[in-house]
Amino acid sequence: MSLNGVAALLKSAHPTWSPASIKSAIMTTANTVNLANNPILDEKLLPANIFATGAGHVNPSRANDPGLVYDTQFEDYLPYLCGLNYTNAQVINLLQRRVDCKAVKNISEVQLNYPSFSVKLGTSAQTYTRTVTNVGVANSSYKVEIGPLPGVSMIVTPSTLNFSKLNQNLEYIVTFSIRANSSNSGGVQGFLKWTNNMHSVRSPIAIVLATARLDF
Repeated sequence: MSLNGVAALLKSAHPTWSPASIKSAIMTTANTVNLANNPILDEKLLPANIFATGAGHVNPSRANDPGLVYDTQFEDYLPYLCGLNYTNAQVINLLQRRVDCKAVKNISEVQLNYPSFSVKLGTSAQTYTRTVTNVGVANSSYKVEIGPLPGVSMIVTPSTLNFSKLNQNLEYIVTFSIRANSSNSGGVQGFLKWTNNMHSVRSPIAIVLATARLDF
């Protein structure tokens, strides 16, 4: 089934979900191994890296019940679009509302509420804020799980998300920094996962160190 078909099925099952929520559900529930439970291979029949696999293989049944989604309303793109130096007229045409980019604090694409992390890391730590929406069970808790990131420190605050109702939004903060004793000069890949006994919400992470090449 194509991604368009999966998205159409999810929209039919969840009419109130935004396009961003549908994309999030597809990404965060994707399979990271093949049907034989082995690593996904690249064209050379070697274990593929994150730039080849992305979030993984789509799993439509799991995407229908993701537990949490990373939602982004169209209006949330306003500070990003203004940061791309679009004119007010161009942004108005996209958002269908009056805007004044001079009054908007611009953001980069990495600050959008996206269900993955793409980080270019130098000597300074980088902090990201994400918001997740509960679309699973009203009263539910999720604990964070961090995939291995050799040579990189990753701190997530809080480490537990406690929801009391459906469609509740909770925010968390992630800080990445290079470890003092790190000898890694290449790229690093890992994941951040929010889990409970019913759901696993996985965000892939790709980190490129400031002096690294993209060949990991």
